[in-house]
Amino acid sequence: MLPVNPPARLLMGPGPITADPRVLRALSTPLVGQYDPWMTTTMNETQELYRRVFGTANEATVLVDGTSRAGIEAALVSLLAPGDRVLVPVFGRFGHLLAEIAGRAGAEVHTIETDWGQVFTPSAIEDAIVRVRPKVLAIVQGDTSTTMNQPLDELGAICDRHGVLFYTDATATIGGNPLEVDAWRIDAVSAGLQKCLGGPSGSAPLTVSPRAVEVLDQRRSVEAGIREPGDEVADEPIRSNYLDLAMILDYWGPRRLNHHTEAASMLYAANECARILLEEGRDQVIARHETAGSAMLAGVQALGLGVFGDLGHKMHNVVAVEIPSDVVGDQVRASMLDDHGIEIGTSFGPLHGKVWRIGTMGYNARKDTVVTTLAALEHALRRAGHAVPQGGGVDAALDVYAGSTVGVPA
Repeated sequence: MLPVNPPARLLMGPGPITADPRVLRALSTPLVGQYDPWMTTTMNETQELYRRVFGTANEATVLVDGTSRAGIEAALVSLLAPGDRVLVPVFGRFGHLLAEIAGRAGAEVHTIETDWGQVFTPSAIEDAIVRVRPKVLAIVQGDTSTTMNQPLDELGAICDRHGVLFYTDATATIGGNPLEVDAWRIDAVSAGLQKCLGGPSGSAPLTVSPRAVEVLDQRRSVEAGIREPGDEVADEPIRSNYLDLAMILDYWGPRRLNHHTEAASMLYAANECARILLEEGRDQVIARHETAGSAMLAGVQALGLGVFGDLGHKMHNVVAVEIPSDVVGDQVRASMLDDHGIEIGTSFGPLHGKVWRIGTMGYNARKDTVVTTLAALEHALRRAGHAVPQGGGVDAALDVYAGSTVGVPA
């Protein structure tokens, strides 16, 4: 039997991305028991770091042990009781995912849809809220299937006016695009490490507002094996035990009520991801992603390639490149991987086989990775028989960097 020895890859798809070496070192450090004083101190420290990452004062800021989808499911299954109405605006694959998870939680799901490559206006969402009267508005901030970034800054006030809880999935945007949880009045946000935060998949940072905690408290039910006199036992408990946010908050809170064995290595990774971001500066990291994304966009356009979607609402950290009609998309992707060790992505649903998704995020939001990827793409396209301007993509990207004061991590 051979040891685990993955090939060298530059991950320039829509995620996961190449993890920061500091995060990999954190993952390799020794395990500590979940109630060791050092561990509980580190958990508290990690909560405070993620308050700063999210832009919130929420005490209820934790990690859910699992991939970003675990964070999504924890939020929705905990906030939505069977029969509750939820409104999900869908503008890509991951809006459909929110609707799927909410439906499996027993919610009455209402959706509105717009064309892939577009986003919703605040008025369209408010009109749907007035019509549906949901308990929760659940929306993706950045949907990597379309690369669109849904504006959120006006939606919190709309939800407040109508007594609606506001949840967003920020997995693909956090750290690379503006996100202000308190200023935008968002009640619950879940995320992941594997994109702009520069870590591996497997831990889901999550924050919930005091208003959302009140909803969780109404469904709080302490399991029998650890229940003490006076503990709550709900008639309609949260449907998942593992993803029960009320119990997870008790585990992370002063009571340290046993729930699961903390994924220590992923805690270390999440802690280091937040430290790296905050050391560089949250605004500086977003600016670095904006520069890298602008350089990649300019590069693919200079190669004569089309770009999918409303560019005025594109995420900083991923671009959807239209596949030329005279090449086979998967063959070009295979050439990028086999000849250059670079991974780029395809897409889903109506965009499958029509676009490549190229990411510039986290540790890979750098000038060298952008120009290396563009040079490899130019070569792969030429090998596939598609004419491209020699050096055009790299030159265009370098021109963007030449005009920017932001380029590499501090």
